[in-house]
Amino acid sequence: MDDWVIWIILAVVLGLAEIFSLTAALGLLAAAALLTSLTAAIGLPIPLQLLVFTAASAAGLLVIRPLAMRSIRQPPRQRFGVEALVGKPALVVSEVSAHSGLVRIGGEEWTARAYDDTVVIPAGATVDVIEIEGATALVYPRE
Repeated sequence: MDDWVIWIILAVVLGLAEIFSLTAALGLLAAAALLTSLTAAIGLPIPLQLLVFTAASAAGLLVIRPLAMRSIRQPPRQRFGVEALVGKPALVVSEVSAHSGLVRIGGEEWTARAYDDTVVIPAGATVDVIEIEGATALVYPRE
């Protein structure tokens, strides 16, 4: 069996292992094996193939992987506008039913409806904002 075929097989095996591990390290090693298969295909001797594999692996693991991991570990996206209201507590100002109601969320009054159509929430109760639909907050009572 030719050297380049062995490197291709190694690249495929490492690539498949990367799919299951999601560490980015095995994928970089697979890329190094693929690059090494090209050097084997052009006829470089085995010691040079191993040198290419070692250099490509080291470059990938020392340079590319930290860059990839930095982008993966970004802080969660900040929510703004009405999207930021979802999950917040609210105070019921006037009774909330499936059709109407009024709540105060962070100092602002919003029209509201009960998230569960069978629930009626009395004034003074604390609720959680489940969803914002247009200018109406869909709320559910806290337990």
